[in-house]
Parts: sequence; structure tokens; C-alpha cells
Amino acid sequence: MTDNRSSLGASGHGSGAGHAASGASLGGRVAAGGGSEIAPRSAADALDPTGAGRRHKDRIILASPATQQVVDQATLLARSNKPVLIAGEPGTGRQHIARAIHAWSQRASGPLIQFSAAGTPEGLHARELFGATADADPLSRDGGDGSIGALAESAEGTLLIERIDLLSAAARSRLMDALRTGSYFRDGAADPVALRARILATASSDAKSSLAGQPMQVLELAPLSERKEDILPLAAHFLAEIAEQEGLTAVGFTVDARRWLVEENWTGNVRELRERIRHAIDLSGSGSVSAEGLMLSSEGEEVPSFKEAKRAFETRYVEGLLRRCSGNISRAARLAKKDRKDFYDVIRRTGVDPTRFRG
Repeated sequence: MTDNRSSLGASGHGSGAGHAASGASLGGRVAAGGGSEIAPRSAADALDPTGAGRRHKDRIILASPATQQVVDQATLLARSNKPVLIAGEPGTGRQHIARAIHAWSQRASGPLIQFSAAGTPEGLHARELFGATADADPLSRDGGDGSIGALAESAEGTLLIERIDLLSAAARSRLMDALRTGSYFRDGAADPVALRARILATASSDAKSSLAGQPMQVLELAPLSERKEDILPLAAHFLAEIAEQEGLTAVGFTVDARRWLVEENWTGNVRELRERIRHAIDLSGSGSVSAEGLMLSSEGEEVPSFKEAKRAFETRYVEGLLRRCSGNISRAARLAKKDRKDFYDVIRRTGVDPTRFRG
């Protein structure tokens, strides 16, 4: 069986671990360090006075009142041990905020465990969360004493339950009982176990109503289309971050790119914005990122064919390199990491005249 437990560690992304498990169970949890992503804009010190876990690539970037309100709420919630439901569309940064709450809290030195309801078979939800005795789970991967369970693993720390709305009805009912009473039972055990983990959970916005009445504080994240002030600061952050990863110089965005970045609907939210910029950097290298590179256009605007968009990009790319190299083809070819003859073929294909940039 594959172990679907996933980490909320340094990469900032919850992803499947993918290693083999010795037993018959299939889970969605793994231990992660206490660090997190928490450097909100230039006011980071005011929002995070302890400075715990701050890393450049993991900042909370904000310019909109809506996101500022979320950060203010998260800061307050981090001071308590109350369970929190973080609701929002996919890609809005639900895990990002959860990591911030953990790292701003007094539990920051404790473990941060993620449990994926979507990545765990429904029949194993209760066992993976609450654990089981050896008699109830003889093939447990956790050893001869049965399954430990995510709640016990995250004791003195935080358990993040991804997509709590997808938990089986039985597991969710037992979890809510645990939140109300402060204790729970492992499968097959007669004695209760004290609940020592702080519970954070995520859910989609449209599933939030199904969780109404549960003992959880609700923190709602607005879609990117409703906080457009955040778009350009986020885009600049991702451009600098990804360019650094690729060993490139971040030049910036063209005027058209900045315009259409704000106009785009961003149905995939922050996650889509990051991936579009990553793909655009793959195309533009160290040049300016264009609207075509981001595949942006206004509603009703004629969309160029792929061939036309590629040609337009090649032309701007060649012009940018030749301008930088004062028309020196050999030097431009080296920067483009292409053979001089191949690069000259690109120049001929675009119709750019290198002599325009000499002198």
C-alpha cells in the first residue's frame, strides 16, 4: 500500500510522500517541522512579533483590505487553542494560512501534522485519525502496539485536516465529540485518550454550510478575483522567487502584462498565478514577462494562434537579447544558451535586424 501522509515542511506544499507502508492501512499524515510561512509584506514585525519560522519564499504577501483582515484574524486565532476551519476556493492559500497560525502560536515548536481526507480511503479515516490497538489493527505500520493515529502524533502541536468536509460521517462525528469533550478513543481501546493537539481544518467555500454548528472558529479566504490589489505584489513576489530558483535575473512585467494580470479572473486563484508565472519564465528567461508569455488576454479580444504567439515571443526575446548585447550575435547566443548558428536561424525567422542595436 502507498502511504499518502504528506508533509507541510520546507517546500510549503502538501504532497504525497509515496513510500511503501508495511501494513494494510493507507493514511494521509506525516510529521513536519515547526517552521512556517509568515512574513506579511513590510509590516511583518508588527504581525509576527516573534519572527518564528519566517522565510523569504514563504511570506504572506498582501495589499488588499480583505487579506489584511484575514491576517489580523489569523494572528488573533494563533493566540488560542480553539479549533479553526479555514474555508475558501482551491488555490486561495488555505494551507498557507494554516501554517502561519501554527507558527505564530505557542505550539510552533511542536509538530505540524497534515491529514488528507481526500487522499485517504474513507474506510480508514477513523483509524488514521484516532489510532487503533494492536488487536484492532494487527498490520499497523506503527509497530506492535497498533496505530498511533494523527491526533496522538500531533500532540502538543497542530493537526491540519485537509478537506474536513470529505471526512466520513462517522469519523467527523467522533472528531467533533473529541473537540467538545477533550478526549477520544482509539479503535479497540476502552480507555479515553486526552486530546492534546490543536485542530485546524480546511474546506471548500461551498461545503462550509455543511459544517455549520460545529465547535470551530471560521476563517474565510476570498478568491483572488475579489482582492485584485494583491495580484501585482503576488506576481512580483513569485517572479523574484522563481527567477532566483532558476538562476535568472528577474526583469519584470511588460505594461500589457501588468494590465492583464489585474484584469484576469484567476479561477485557479494564487496557485494558478504562480504556475502561469513559472511557465512564462520558462519562455522568457531573463527577459521581461509579457502578456503572451502569461497567456493573458481580455474578454472579447482575439486570441492569437499558438504559432503567432510563439513568433511574437521569439521576436521580443531576440530583440531584448540583442539590445542587451549591443547587437553582438555571439554574445546573445551564449546568454540564450544556444549554438550561434541556431540562434542566427531564430534571428532570421523573426526578421529582427541585429544592426539596429549596434553602437
